[in-house]
Amino acid sequence: MNVSRVPRDIARRLSEKGRNRSDGWRRETYTLPRSDARAKAREWFDQYPKAAYMTEIEFWRELEDGRIEFVMRRLPSAD
Repeated sequence: MNVSRVPRDIARRLSEKGRNRSDGWRRETYTLPRSDARAKAREWFDQYPKAAYMTEIEFWRELEDGRIEFVMRRLPSAD
């Protein structure tokens, strides 16, 4: 098995693995100013209540320009 260890190749493989995951979760990634990010997360929690959809913010980080990049995740139950 010839597996490259160059960072670019590792990043590409991880990216492809993430795109092809079929673990049943619905995910959406956003990059928004802080106030808009809060509003978008609130919109998800209002539309897909945690009790029914297990909605959560799976990942978030603050970018250098102050925007927030985050991934919302929920189950597709009752879609």
